[in-house]
Amino acid sequence: MGGMERGAVPVVCERFDDLGSDGAPVRLGIMGGTFDPIHLGHLACAEQAREAFGLAAVVFIPTGRPAFKRDRAVTDGRLRLEMCRAAVASNPAFDVSALEVDRPGITYAVDTLRALAAHYPPNVELFFIAGADSILSIARWHKSEDVARLARFAAATRPGYVVTDEFKAALAAQGDFRVDYFEVTAMAISSSYLRRRAASGLSLRYLTPEPVRALIDGRGLYRAGTDE
Repeated sequence: MGGMERGAVPVVCERFDDLGSDGAPVRLGIMGGTFDPIHLGHLACAEQAREAFGLAAVVFIPTGRPAFKRDRAVTDGRLRLEMCRAAVASNPAFDVSALEVDRPGITYAVDTLRALAAHYPPNVELFFIAGADSILSIARWHKSEDVARLARFAAATRPGYVVTDEFKAALAAQGDFRVDYFEVTAMAISSSYLRRRAASGLSLRYLTPEPVRALIDGRGLYRAGTDE
């Protein structure tokens, strides 16, 4: 993982554009989401997935215009990219991609996975990190059969969560999805909770990385009466 040559424009991200170029098998984690804003729960999930599955890296990919959130306002993609980059800067195994923010139109995971598969050599295996609770909705995703072909799923479960045979059977009935499960530290944090706190003038300290908190406070994001 030598990173990019100086002055080169990244296709996926600066740190891991050349991942797999040596021909050795390697695993890349994909962490998609609105990240409005990114918080410690996202980061803990990505780090624990990295450890559980031996991922060489995890790339955070903020959505552009998310298909499932067209009914609410979403903070400008450039601001969400900036927050994500601030959040992951100190972890050399993490980076952020502008693939979806730069893409016009509605954001679909299948388009991102196709772009990643086209960029990386076949020895790079893609692991799409998602919550186990959301896994059963995969069949509703746009071109879900292609999603199943292009990536494995790393499904995060909370402590005490049991993946039952009934759950696995229900998932198998929806398609040939390759799913591996891992337990992630329980954190009762959500982006909507952070937005509500910020709108009420409450602190986000210890809920999101300090550089992200400083950016939110400095830009006045999520305050009541603002457009963000």
